Amino acid sequence: MRTVDILNVALANRSYPILIGADLLGRADLFAARCAARDILIVSNTTVAPLYLPRLAASLAGRRAIEVTLPDGEAHKTLANMARVLDVLVANRFARDCAVVALGGGVVGDLAGFVAATYQRGVTFVQVPTTLLAQVDSAVGGKTGVNHPGGKNLIGAFHQPTLVVSDTTTLATLPARELRAGLAEVIKYGLICDAVLFGWLEAHLEPLLAGDPAALAHVIRRSCEIKTAVVARDEREAGERALLNLGHTFGHALEAATSYKEWLHGEAVGAGLVMAADMSHDIGLLPAAEAARVRTLVERVGLPTRFEGLAPQALRDHMRLDKKVQDGQLRLVLLRRIGEAFLTADYPAAALTRTLARHCGGAA
Repeated sequence: MRTVDILNVALANRSYPILIGADLLGRADLFAARCAARDILIVSNTTVAPLYLPRLAASLAGRRAIEVTLPDGEAHKTLANMARVLDVLVANRFARDCAVVALGGGVVGDLAGFVAATYQRGVTFVQVPTTLLAQVDSAVGGKTGVNHPGGKNLIGAFHQPTLVVSDTTTLATLPARELRAGLAEVIKYGLICDAVLFGWLEAHLEPLLAGDPAALAHVIRRSCEIKTAVVARDEREAGERALLNLGHTFGHALEAATSYKEWLHGEAVGAGLVMAADMSHDIGLLPAAEAARVRTLVERVGLPTRFEGLAPQALRDHMRLDKKVQDGQLRLVLLRRIGEAFLTADYPAAALTRTLARHCGGAA
C-alpha cells in the first residue's frame, strides 16, 4: 500500500488531517476513519464526475450515497446552484448526521462547503480536491461560499472540513490550462513568506509544467504547510490570514468584471500577483529586480499579466466590494520583498490608478 503524507490543521476540537498521496480515492479505510456518516451527498461537476465519481462511490460502498452533478465553471458558483443541492438534501430527507463530500476543484468545494455550513445549521463536510489549485489552496482552511454578480465570494461562511483527501493521481487528467492556473497559488505562497519556495519554482518550473509527480507532491505539501500554519493562527482572517489574499483583490475584481466567464481563478490571481508586485515597486517598496522576477515567473507559467479591453475603472468599482475594505478604505496585500508580504491601506491612491492603467487595455 502506498504511503500517505499527512498534515494536520490544528484547530482544537475541529482539527483535521490533510491526506496527500497517489491513489487515495480507492482507499475506503481513509474515508471510514474520519467520516462515519451513513447518508452521504457527493457533489461533483460534469467534467470530474465521469472520471472519478465511480472510484469514490466504491470507497463509500455500504452507505446511502446520493450524487449531484453541477455544470463546470466559475460562472456556476451561484446561489441558484447552491439551492439545487440543498433541494436534493431535503428531498432525500437527509438528517443532521449526514455528510457532504465535494469531489472537484475550487468551485465544487466552495459551493458544497457552503451547503454543508448551512444545511441544518452545519453538517459534516469532506473535501476531495481534484485540481492543483484546490489541493494547494481552496480545499484547506474552511472558507466556503458562492459568487454574486457584484463580487467574488461575497456570500459564504467559515466551515472547516473534517477531512481533506488530495489524491495526486487526479492531476494526471488535469488540462494544462488548469495546471498552470493552480501554480499561481503556489507562487503566492512563495511571495508572502517563503523566498526559498519562490526560488525553487524558478528552478523547477519545467518539471512542474510537465506534471512530474514528485515536483507536484513537493509544492502541494509545502503550500499546505504554509496555509495550515496561517489558518491555525488566524482561522477567521482577523489579521495574518489576509496575507493569503495577495493578488486576490486584483484577481477577484478581474473575475467579476468579466462575469466569471473569461478567466480561470488562478489566471486572474496570477495577473493580480504581478499587479501587486508592480504597485509595490511603484510606491518604493519592492526593488525593480524582484518585481521583474515576479512578472517573469508568472509569464513563464503561461499566465496572463494584462487584460485588453477592460477599463481600469471597472476593476476599481469591483475592488470597492472586496472583503478587505474597512472603514471605507481598501486594504491591499503588498510586498516589501519576495517572501515578505503585508496588509495596508496606507498607499497613494494615484499608485493604484497607475497600476490599473498599466495592466488594463481599456479606457479609464
